[in-house]
Order: sequence, then C-alpha cells, then structure tokens
Amino acid sequence: MGLIQAVAGAVGGVLADQWKDFYTVPDGLPSTAALFAAVPRGTNAGRGSNTSGSSNIISNGSKIVVPEGYGLLLFQDGAITGFAAEPGGYEWRSDDLNSQSVFAGDGLVSSLIKQSWERFKFGGQPGSQQAAFFVSLKELPDNRFGTQSEIYWNDGFLNTQVGALTRGSYTLKIVDPILFVKNFVPASYLRPGQVFDFTDVDNAAASQLFNEVVGSLAPAFSLYTNDADKGNRITKIQQDSLGFAKSLSDAVETAYQWKSDRGLAIVKTAIVSIEYDATTRELLKTVQRADALSGARGNSNLQASVAAGIQAAGENGGAAGLVGVGMATGMMGAGVGSLQQPAAPAADDPIAKLKKAKEMLDLGLITQADYDALKTKTLGL
Repeated sequence: MGLIQAVAGAVGGVLADQWKDFYTVPDGLPSTAALFAAVPRGTNAGRGSNTSGSSNIISNGSKIVVPEGYGLLLFQDGAITGFAAEPGGYEWRSDDLNSQSVFAGDGLVSSLIKQSWERFKFGGQPGSQQAAFFVSLKELPDNRFGTQSEIYWNDGFLNTQVGALTRGSYTLKIVDPILFVKNFVPASYLRPGQVFDFTDVDNAAASQLFNEVVGSLAPAFSLYTNDADKGNRITKIQQDSLGFAKSLSDAVETAYQWKSDRGLAIVKTAIVSIEYDATTRELLKTVQRADALSGARGNSNLQASVAAGIQAAGENGGAAGLVGVGMATGMMGAGVGSLQQPAAPAADDPIAKLKKAKEMLDLGLITQADYDALKTKTLGL
C-alpha cells in the first residue's frame, strides 16, 4: 500500500506541476512589508485550473511579474540563485529536473518518467525546493525610536555636555537585498505566507534594530552638533531631516555596520520632540539672551536703554545728571558700538564738560535746550 501511494503521489504531483504558473505580489500587504514570497495565481475570476501544483516547485515557462519599487530574489534549495531589480514580467527557467514542463517544450515521456522516479524516492514529494521572493526597494516608513531616560552628548556650540529625552521616526531602505537576506533575515521568514515587516512588534530582528538606533542617538547628536558645516546648532536638527539622518546613519554604521553587513540604511528622520534636562534648558536661555543682545539688535537695545537713562537723569538731576549719564556711556567699552566714547575727563574741567555735552548734542542724546542749560551752569552765567 505504501508503494502504491508513493507512486500515485509521485505521478500525480508531476502532472500537476506541468502547468505554467503566474506569480505576483500577495494581497493585503502592509506598506511597511520588506520581504515576502511571491504567490501563484491558480485561478482568476473563476478561470484557471492550476490549483494542485507543489508549493515549492516553479515550472519552466512560469511568469513572475515584478511591480515598481520591488526586486525579485530566486532561491534553489535554500541558496540565492538570481536577482532582478527592474520591474516587469520575467519567465522562470531552471535546469532542475523538477521544473521541467511539457508546456515549456521540455519533452513529454522522458521528463515525466524522470520526475516521477525522483519524487518516488522522496515519498512522492519533489526532491528540491524553489522559491521566488519580493524584496522592497522603497523607503520603508514608520520606524520609530525613543528614549526612556536622558541621553548625553558633547555639544560643540554650547561647549559643554547637554542631555535630553527624544523621540521620532525614520525611513529605512534595503540598499543591498542579497546582504539583507543572507546576513540578517531569520530563516523563519524565508517561506511562503511569511512577511518580514520592520514595524512588527513580534519581529525580534526588527526589535534589535530599534535597540541599536536608540544606542546610536547620543553619537548621532554629537556628530550633528559638532559638524561645523551645520553651524553647530542643536536647534536645527528638527528642521534638517536629511542632515540628521546622515548623522544617525553614520552612527549606526560605525557601531553596528548596517550598510556593509546587512544592506540597510537610514534615509530620512523626523524628530517629534526633544526635551532637554533642566541644566541644558537654563544654558539655552542664557545663550538666547546673548544672541538677542548681539550685533545690530543689541546696539539698538543699548541705545534704548541709554535714552531711557538720559530721560530719567534729566528729570532727576537736570543737566548735571545728563553729564553723568554721558560719562558713564563713554566708559562702556567696545561692545557699545556706535555709542562708544573716550574716557570722561575730570569732573572739575569746564571745557571738558562742555565738549562732552557738545558730543552728546551732536549724537542726538540731548536737546539744544539741555546743552544751553549745562553751558550756563558750567560757565556760571
């Protein structure tokens, strides 16, 4: 009985596998799917009879349609035997005995007998395995990262160590499908019906990538903020998705060799939030105040302050008070810009007082009436 069943299974399987197959992308794939098996379409709208072929045999002459944005990997007995990166229709051809098809011009009697004998030796099953897998060549979105505690890095602009909590996401791209499959994808995903998805919480390999990204965030922040071409400004990170993506990609490559060992690369990033620790927040406030008081804006602020001081001095001390303000203004130093004045002369020198008042009048810091009043008082008129 066992011999009869084996023969019947062998012959039946050979006849079923003579049909040419039509392979394409499975239905219902998530947008983040990275690797999955091509599936045969045995029927279409009620038509078609190719429903009994072996799941691990592809008949010669079968057609595989590769859509835009995907590559095609071919496997024979677990080994990669071919790769196509261009979209379009491809015809399967194999020297394997189990792929011989009478519909592809491979002969009739001799090929059937040989296949039946080979399958008889394996209990009616094919003695080899063939498979076609699609691999995504697109940017794969929604790969998220986040820190549960502060990360710290040395900031080139602030010239000290800073710390922050951060979270965001990045797009990932498979830049070398062969390296990706050989060195990273677990064997459990290299079979029909399985989908390798980087965002799948049950995908242990994807979880490993998440941990490696989190471990690379501090070096990536350091690379970015210490890059002179970017101005060493931490505040630019959230606006520079490509620039920070390069820093993050360089960091994971240095630590974990994503591109060279696994064929993976980070393309873009989106940082949702950066929450600095208390010390860094205070430091940033100081830097913001310094920025506000620098350059032309700082000089405008200083002029407004001096004008307010002159007004107050005039109300409280008359012309003498104005002279005191002028003397203080003259002693401020280089940061005052156009208000910088030489050191004030001795208070009892009337000529020096009048000269100083005249300079203040010319600068518009006092009125003609203020100057005349000071002149009258100084000369005792």
